[in-house]
Amino acid sequence: MKYDAKAIEEMIEAYLPEETGHQKTVLAAIEYAVKAGLATNCEISRDSKNDRKNYYYPDLPKSYQISQFDKPLCEHGYIEIETSEGKKKIRLLRIHIEEDAGKLNHDDFGGGSLVDLNRAGVPLIEMVSEPDLRSAEEVEAYLRKLKSILEYIEVSDCKMQEGSLRADVNVSVHKPGTPFGTRTEMKNMNSFRSITRAIEYEIDRQIDVLEDGGKVEQETLRWDDVSGKTFSMRDKEDAQDYRYFPDPDLVAIKLSEEYIENIKKTLPELPETRKERYLKEYELSEKDANIITASKYLSDLFESAIKVCNNPKAVNNWIISDISRILNETETEPIAIPFDGNQLGKLVILIDKGTISSSIGKKVLTELFENPRDPEDIIKEKGWIQISDEGAIKEVVSKILEANPQSIADYKAGKDRALGFLVGQAMKETKGKANPKMLNEMFLAELNK
Repeated sequence: MKYDAKAIEEMIEAYLPEETGHQKTVLAAIEYAVKAGLATNCEISRDSKNDRKNYYYPDLPKSYQISQFDKPLCEHGYIEIETSEGKKKIRLLRIHIEEDAGKLNHDDFGGGSLVDLNRAGVPLIEMVSEPDLRSAEEVEAYLRKLKSILEYIEVSDCKMQEGSLRADVNVSVHKPGTPFGTRTEMKNMNSFRSITRAIEYEIDRQIDVLEDGGKVEQETLRWDDVSGKTFSMRDKEDAQDYRYFPDPDLVAIKLSEEYIENIKKTLPELPETRKERYLKEYELSEKDANIITASKYLSDLFESAIKVCNNPKAVNNWIISDISRILNETETEPIAIPFDGNQLGKLVILIDKGTISSSIGKKVLTELFENPRDPEDIIKEKGWIQISDEGAIKEVVSKILEANPQSIADYKAGKDRALGFLVGQAMKETKGKANPKMLNEMFLAELNK
């Protein structure tokens, strides 16, 4: 017999009282796993189950973990990543649901560790790739693509600093033409920089061990970001060490075709499809489209801003240049951008109308990051409205020309850069508020007399 979502909910309700909300959590975990599977080209299992992973976990008080062993929800998927040699398909072995363990803090506590059980028992989905990745760069590209997909389908906010997205990284080395070497695993890594550094270090460490005639041990390692080294934690287990058996307290998960089709209909436009649309509809460059669509939050900001200002090229330029620069400098994720597309669109309109200059626009953007509010309110508060009065501009031009006779001589000698210098001095004089187009025209008129 096959069960749809309602039947599954009724079965769970029989075991769990509604007021706890547990059945909603379980249903959401199943739905999210199926969503992730469909978005990564997986086969969705119509018949799966939960198992107990009977292995001592110091951060799981009941000493077993609910997971899935031989019947995961999703199998045999793939995603494509961009590499220096072109596109590469990375296969996904499986996606399954399981409960999270706690968190062990291995800092210096007199030789021991502290256990944080706040997240123990929280449901998660685990995505297991095939051994198709060949470098730290490929791993980063793969994880960034997965992060992007999960953001788009709203399965996770992917805040790595908060543990919403983590990676267990397995590394092994081998000579060309020989079988894979013994693998080591680094668990619960939550930053791209740390993952890249840890992989590169572990590759070098394993090569050194083998070249010195030693043997790489199969073990779980801890990456220390400060020292830039890995440290042994425990032997790495194989599947038989976990002593899986079907969980006797949880019903089997049987999904109907209707349930899967209904989830498929809810899938949004995915990053690759959105990128192709941007190339055609907005004529963005491949590089710019890649950057914007890699993050759902940047892409949504882009889309909502152009609905306000109808200037996709300008919005693209702000996101690619100044917004990305500020995000990098402040180590901020796009999800944390404090302003919305309406405010960004209004900023573009103010520049297009000549109300403010581009240089003032940069100051407004900084204000939007620090204290987001309507851009018009910002320029009124700060007195940043652009000077477009012909008489006022002419007065500034005359003053700058009088103070820079050498630049006049340089321009007449064919040094075009002198014009840029003069305009720059005028912008400095007016604190960036002068209309740059009018400045250029007036300077040229005076210099060509």
